[in-house]
Amino acid sequence: MACNQCRVHLGIRFLPAISLLVLGLAGVSLASKQFVRPAAHPAGTYPAHDQHPDELVTVAADPYDMPDKAQIFTVNYRDEGLLPIFVVITNDSDQPIELSSVKAQFVTSGRVKISPSSVDDIYRRLSKPSRNDSPSYPIPLPRKKVKGALDQKARDEIQAAQFSARAVEPRSTQSGFMFFDVEGVSTPLAGARFFMTGVRNSKGDELMYFEIPMEKYLSAPSSKP
Repeated sequence: MACNQCRVHLGIRFLPAISLLVLGLAGVSLASKQFVRPAAHPAGTYPAHDQHPDELVTVAADPYDMPDKAQIFTVNYRDEGLLPIFVVITNDSDQPIELSSVKAQFVTSGRVKISPSSVDDIYRRLSKPSRNDSPSYPIPLPRKKVKGALDQKARDEIQAAQFSARAVEPRSTQSGFMFFDVEGVSTPLAGARFFMTGVRNSKGDELMYFEIPMEKYLSAPSSKP
């Protein structure tokens, strides 16, 4: 009986150490996580896309609004009111298309027009002071960054994620993320549309604008392209 009591006391004694070890390993795992931009498939394979058959150009908008998709990031952009959209442009023609004059816009169901946030805008949003409403724990847990504490990993991620292509070569695809400030909008995708203008062909002529209803994404079966 005494031996059993000793084992119980020893177990209780080492519980804090075990908890610290588990939290430490979790911290190491989070610290080692690196952002990797997802591989782009042809734009026509994404549920929300607009294809121009005559011009042989397709644009897709794939929101990263759910936790299973957003886990590729080290930053929780949705908690900061930012909606990442993976923009994919496929050029199936025999001539390059030019993107240096491209403008994108996210238009909510209430007709609020939102342009993509710049890198500096995202930095400012992530660096703003944030309230800590988490309960007190005997073991310190990771907390949100406070103003001025945006680390280099987050900055590198934002830079690496950006849609920055200036052209799309013949029969190829370019992709990247655009981040839209939807703070205060409870269901930003419902009834929203994604617009893109300024895509030009090899002669410099602007193509017809692309319009993508986000309902195509919301109503699609839950599967990856």
